[in-house]
Amino acid sequence: MGSESMQTRRLGNSDLMITLIGCGSWAVGGAGWAFGWGHQDDSDSVAAILRALELGVNWIDTAAVYGLGHGEEVVAKALEKWKGQRPLVFTKCGLIWDAQGRLTRKMTAALVRKECEDSLRRLRTDVIDLYQVHWPPNIDTEIEEGWATLAALKKEGKVRWIGVSNFNTAQMERCRAIADLTSLQPPYSLIRREIETEILPYCRQHSIGVITYAPMASGLLTGAMTADRAANLPDDDWRKRSPEFNEPNLSRNTRFVERLRHVANQLGRTPGEVAIAWVLTNSAVTGAIVGSRSAQQAEGVMRAAEVRLSPEDIAKIEGMQP
Repeated sequence: MGSESMQTRRLGNSDLMITLIGCGSWAVGGAGWAFGWGHQDDSDSVAAILRALELGVNWIDTAAVYGLGHGEEVVAKALEKWKGQRPLVFTKCGLIWDAQGRLTRKMTAALVRKECEDSLRRLRTDVIDLYQVHWPPNIDTEIEEGWATLAALKKEGKVRWIGVSNFNTAQMERCRAIADLTSLQPPYSLIRREIETEILPYCRQHSIGVITYAPMASGLLTGAMTADRAANLPDDDWRKRSPEFNEPNLSRNTRFVERLRHVANQLGRTPGEVAIAWVLTNSAVTGAIVGSRSAQQAEGVMRAAEVRLSPEDIAKIEGMQP
């Protein structure tokens, strides 16, 4: 099975050339944990990943905590079925769960090593292409201990490159004092732009790759999220409790999408595709993580990197304040 060609960019100081779109697997972890997206059929998840790869995506982003390990297992199932060139696989450590599913941010040396071994087993691989710290630890001093352990895992060949997610510039600076930092994974979208002020310039200055998550704001910018749909999200979908999916923010966000839809219609695209394309116009961004829960959804968003926004389009989009 072949795949379509897609533009690539180098990820930070690594030798990884990644497509502008990456396949996200947060939702494929399914329900049963604090940040699940409700019920998700594994066969739909596998089909979504396979369709993304067919469309030319060459990397998958997952995490140990997605579905409390299940997300990585689903990724492994998809890779087992994939007949083309093996994609790059990125995963994360640092969010520990107990028997009741309660989460703690930890990155002690012993836990980082255990998480790495567990992820290698679930992913059925000998090496992780990019290993990331999911969140800064609750105990601040664990940053140095944990990052030194990631650096050791890299030297041992268990991981190829190491990065962080949701870290600020001061925390990244502490990591860089110990070992090279390849990438940062922050949230970034039209309605969440706080990283533009300090974090993106820092990453640009220090050649740190940036792979952003939630470019469609977890579904808010797809054009499919209505007030009725938000109100009827299942209780085990984390978005039901999110301020962005409840009033007064929800009305603001849906008004924004209606304005965004006008630009999308002119381009023959969807609001979600244009939202992703807008993220990619920032030269500090290496790639955007795009999730889909079915092959049909993948079909509708994984080609967003093809969208070319003119300066006029960008001006219209950025001038559209809710």
